[in-house]
Amino acid sequence: MTRLSQAIGRIQPSATLAMTGRVTELKRAGVDVIGLSAGEPDFDTPEFVKEAAIAAIRNGQTKYTVVDGTAELKAAIAGKFRRDNGLDFEAGQISVNVGGKHTLFNALVATIDPGDEVVIPAPYWVSYPDIVAFAGGTPVAIEAKAEQAYKITPEQLDAAITPRTRWVLLNSPSNPSGAAYSADELKALGEVIRRHPHVLVLTDDMYEHIFYADYPFTTIAQLCPDLIDRVLTVNGCSKAYAMTGWRIGYAGGPAWLIKAMAKLQSQSTSNPCSIAQAAATAALNGPQDFLAERQEAFRVRRDLVVGMLNEAPGLVCPTPEGAFYVYPDASGCIGKTTPKGLRIDSDEALIGYFLDEARVAAVHGAAFGLSPAFRVSYATSEAVLREACSRIQTACAALR
Repeated sequence: MTRLSQAIGRIQPSATLAMTGRVTELKRAGVDVIGLSAGEPDFDTPEFVKEAAIAAIRNGQTKYTVVDGTAELKAAIAGKFRRDNGLDFEAGQISVNVGGKHTLFNALVATIDPGDEVVIPAPYWVSYPDIVAFAGGTPVAIEAKAEQAYKITPEQLDAAITPRTRWVLLNSPSNPSGAAYSADELKALGEVIRRHPHVLVLTDDMYEHIFYADYPFTTIAQLCPDLIDRVLTVNGCSKAYAMTGWRIGYAGGPAWLIKAMAKLQSQSTSNPCSIAQAAATAALNGPQDFLAERQEAFRVRRDLVVGMLNEAPGLVCPTPEGAFYVYPDASGCIGKTTPKGLRIDSDEALIGYFLDEARVAAVHGAAFGLSPAFRVSYATSEAVLREACSRIQTACAALR
């Protein structure tokens, strides 16, 4: 009667969403807790995007659309790929989905059979391995530690690929580490992939416009055009345009894959919200100058958080090249004891200590496949970040 499917048994609830839910509960109970677990910009959706959505409602754009995106939105996405990435896609090579996670889900579920392997650099976004597992595949993690700037090497990638490898997943800038690959680093990974013609590449570029490195953002299809027939380039409106709740993700890739993704979507969600699609069209076609302003605000926050966390005993916080996360190595805290006598034997225990004693919520590194560490989102005000980091410093100093 209560039996669930094997597929649902292969996955876990999202650790990031679980912690965000916990913070919401504590705040409702009147607890002074600072939530740094959610991957969500604190900026508002731009006014011109909101106005486009309102106009769409008033103009009656409230009906079903083509399953995987309106012609107008696909044209806007094609324009974005040309403008920002030097990539040319036709409408039949573009998929529009209910958020970036849905894009990933469609692509992987449409292409993975039991026994297929998917290579995923760790630390990774929490949903990658679970989507692979749900589809019946096997996630194969490559650990990229702090000393290698949380980036895998070509040698590591080559060693991880087998005849069963179906996909390699790349995420630059990365959630959770903020690490970003340079053009030369991506070309080196592309050279490995070139030697394995059975391997597809999914590149998650969601944080493209939150980028601080002294080299320009690039993506692998742009740098390795001979691989474009086996690369799916994924992006969305959530982070750059502060449209997390609008739920619009998209991708450009080979027509055979886009068609398969649309087939799956036709039997699951059908089209993304028509109003959100109109808003996304405006976002991609409209003024882009505010992106640089917001990026600079995130850079200031990054520098504040990195500086303060590196002053906390037991933490080493690398400086990320993008996104709005830091991923401090917490090796120096493991094995210590809290003032109440609790031994910190894992990064999950450390995060529990921060929440219970410092009233700061972060996400433990084990959820991202690389411990001991934790993820902090700095997508909030400088004042809040300063207070949160001060609390973490105090909590770390109290460990013995």
